[in-house]
Amino acid sequence: MKLHHWPKISVIAAKRNGFLSRNFVNSYQNAPQLKLCPEESVSKLLDRRWALENPDTKLHLITISMKETPAKGGVFWNVNFSMDANPKLGDAMMDERCKDPSFYVIRDDLLHPFVNGNKARKLDALLPMIEDCSGTDVVTCGGCQSAHAAAVAVSCAERGLRSHLLLRGEEPEILTGFNLISSIYGNVIYVPRSLYARREEMLLRHANVIAGPSGSVVWLTDILDNFIELASGKYCTQTKANRNTEDGMRKVVIVKEGAGDAVALLGIIRLLRYLSQSHILGEKRPYNFMIDAGTGTTAIGFALGALILGLPWKVTAVMLADSYDGYKNQENRLISDFKRYAPADLRNYELKDDLVQWVNRDTPRKFGNVLEGEIKACQQVANQTGVPIDPIYTLAAWELAVQLSQKQPDKEEKVVMLHTGGTLGMFGLAQRYKSYFSTLKDGPPQ
Repeated sequence: MKLHHWPKISVIAAKRNGFLSRNFVNSYQNAPQLKLCPEESVSKLLDRRWALENPDTKLHLITISMKETPAKGGVFWNVNFSMDANPKLGDAMMDERCKDPSFYVIRDDLLHPFVNGNKARKLDALLPMIEDCSGTDVVTCGGCQSAHAAAVAVSCAERGLRSHLLLRGEEPEILTGFNLISSIYGNVIYVPRSLYARREEMLLRHANVIAGPSGSVVWLTDILDNFIELASGKYCTQTKANRNTEDGMRKVVIVKEGAGDAVALLGIIRLLRYLSQSHILGEKRPYNFMIDAGTGTTAIGFALGALILGLPWKVTAVMLADSYDGYKNQENRLISDFKRYAPADLRNYELKDDLVQWVNRDTPRKFGNVLEGEIKACQQVANQTGVPIDPIYTLAAWELAVQLSQKQPDKEEKVVMLHTGGTLGMFGLAQRYKSYFSTLKDGPPQ
């Protein structure tokens, strides 16, 4: 008999008590003056096994200067960039005053050669959870050039899990970019768009096929319900050692597209705690973080983490793949889910107004499209700073960081861009936008 849920053996059901009020946080105009959560609460929240050995990341400083002879056109027609790979951090930041506008870049794109930084953070707590609950296989889905699917494929392979990736559409003639990585590391199946539109039905059907008549299937959200408490780091009583049992039964875990579940927030909160150390960004100085938003999970995790840690930090997210209402619904859903598993001593922590400042991209377009001049802009940034960006995601955050830095160069509140990765996506785009990429041979804009 095929099971759709793993047996709940000696499992204490998740606590349902609330942690946050229904009002949300942190207006754009004024970062909240918040009382720090007890250190014990934060430590409890982050006391667990992680996929990443440590939360460390690099910070680089980008300085903007005006061109002596502005170009005739282009995204960055009137500015040049330079990069400092070893900027002053901690208290030394307070003493440094740049005459030119500048912003910091969190180089999470350097975490892994094939896994985007934001994906690595989302999987940081998720994968150990699957292991601790004896999972053998992971089923997920995404577009043909899905960074999420590639991240799951690579990360599962590195941990001895089997991944099964349902990709929307037809197999491309040439495998490249994230699609190539998914095909090398995971088991890829291409799904017609008509079937892909019913994602949950599609995922469950395929998971049942993998499990077979003697295996079992569970959604990631059901694993969350089998917690003692999200903050305990303790999951179901099965152990990793049981994952390769002699009976050969498969235990298949379904992870939704984008891995946008509450557990994904934990790795992001772990990153914020690292950044808030006194020798990095510290806890007192205000920052405004620029984040490109696909599902919006990373931006929401950043803002929630800042609130929990009592940091005077704001989060501005560029909406790329959904409407304002869509992102607000995602924000509300993730906070609601997070409340269900929060430690008891955080339940009375109050939120108000909005958690994230959601903003439109300056040049709106259908998600996934590239406009003329954007490939050249990416070339200019890479040539002048050594930082690779892509036109779909990170260029949007870079543009906003440049604009805000120029508007308030002397303001105490510093601009920080989170570089989420995405460079592998350029290989797929090169097949779709041949005319734009052909201009690269002329060299970067001068």
